[in-house]
Amino acid sequence: MSPIPPKIYPGYFILGKIIRTHGYKGGLKAIFDVDQPQEYRELDMLFIEIKGQLIPWMIESIHFENNKANLVLADIRDMEGAEKLVGNFLYLPTELLPKLKGNKFYYHEVAGFKVHDKKHGDIGTIDRVIDLPNNPLFAITYHQKEILLPISDDIIKKVDRKNKLIEVDAPSGLIEIYLE
Repeated sequence: MSPIPPKIYPGYFILGKIIRTHGYKGGLKAIFDVDQPQEYRELDMLFIEIKGQLIPWMIESIHFENNKANLVLADIRDMEGAEKLVGNFLYLPTELLPKLKGNKFYYHEVAGFKVHDKKHGDIGTIDRVIDLPNNPLFAITYHQKEILLPISDDIIKKVDRKNKLIEVDAPSGLIEIYLE
């Protein structure tokens, strides 16, 4: 059975997922799917998706072990209460994301950016990011055709947030296979 993918909620990002209980007093272990989990050590609240709704939950304590967090949530005092939350996704409002600079970006923020290739010029607009393990891709629409472009530091030359533009230098032949 394949895992159920998290639901996307406008204005929120997926922080992680509760993976199991921790201890016997209602603690939880969660995996944080972010680059720098420690940046979230001061959280006092998060949202837990329960039956298709985001429910705000106060955090009493949070301690990190690499990308895993041991959480104690308000009003969860026993294993039974904690077990009901195992498997649920954690969310935060997008305004709580740390600001990125330079050519770093969040996948959700580049939808709608135009892409300019060094050789081909304007090659379209990013519709979405396809987040494949170890090979994320921009899905770009160009004259009713879809171009899939790897997201790589070797290809991305400049991210211009002000003008919503990403400058790339695609490998020779890659864009041509989509335009034939």
